[in-house]
Amino acid sequence: MKIIKYSEEWKERWDKFVEESNNGTLFHLQKFFDYHAKGKFSFDHLIFLENEQIIALLPGAIKGNKFESPIGASYGSIVTKDIKFEKALEIVSTLLDYAKVNEISEFELTAAPVVYEDKPNQNLDFAMLWLGFKYSLHYISSAIKLNKDEDIISRFQPTVRRNIRKTFRDSDIRVEINERYDQFYPILLDNKARHNVKPTHSLEELMRLKELLPNHLKLFMLYYKDKPIAGSSMFFVNKTCALCFYNMLDYEYEHLKPIHRIMYEVVKYSTDNGYSYVDIGVSQDTKAENPMTPSMGLIDFKEKFDAKTVMRNTLSIKL
Repeated sequence: MKIIKYSEEWKERWDKFVEESNNGTLFHLQKFFDYHAKGKFSFDHLIFLENEQIIALLPGAIKGNKFESPIGASYGSIVTKDIKFEKALEIVSTLLDYAKVNEISEFELTAAPVVYEDKPNQNLDFAMLWLGFKYSLHYISSAIKLNKDEDIISRFQPTVRRNIRKTFRDSDIRVEINERYDQFYPILLDNKARHNVKPTHSLEELMRLKELLPNHLKLFMLYYKDKPIAGSSMFFVNKTCALCFYNMLDYEYEHLKPIHRIMYEVVKYSTDNGYSYVDIGVSQDTKAENPMTPSMGLIDFKEKFDAKTVMRNTLSIKL
């Protein structure tokens, strides 16, 4: 097994491997990285080859002597198919050998939570830990397990169920899946400003992502008397998991509980289309000094929809 640096000639094969992998996501695709403005990031993506066939991929970049993954994305780390433990050991060993030759002294790798895997398989995690990696950071995320044979609304808390059913009786409320990011984004900006933060993506970047990955992004919008008052920007990151990347709400209409209806629609759509989980995102207190500090209010809100905790873990090693 050997490692080579990614070049443009590998683009199609790279994305094909990610799409067919056990743990790859939208955030590992070269098509995704293409949304960044040219020159914003300098990438050092790596390809693991065995008999000239791709065995694994590692997106990321070298900063000084440190290799970080992801860079310019939510999730990174090593992408593989459903491999056995021995192969996982070989992949990690090959990476550490590559580091010695190329004067890389540190790795910091953040993978997607295990619920993103087609077949849950933590061989790679254990191989990394066995060979010297350690957990350096954990974020708390919340995911809803989907079951096509179950009425999902029955698992929501009673108050949430009542609020959703009330929206069904209101003829002034309608939900659409559309591409009106121009209506969605200003309200999102206002929501973020309440917490003195900005969205990860500009409106132009969101539109660019939609253009590059039309089947991976969908926008759920709720209207009251034709006025947009709530929405969810969904990233369908692979065949297993859907991710609520952004939710927004016009707080003037908070009393109508439109987010409860949006969550219902997102979960129903994801269930009907064969996904196994909806990830509602991380719940950290961004104002706290410790980045792991949980946001109790956010976690409580997500648990009303029967969401359970899944962790986004960072594995690191200093050589």
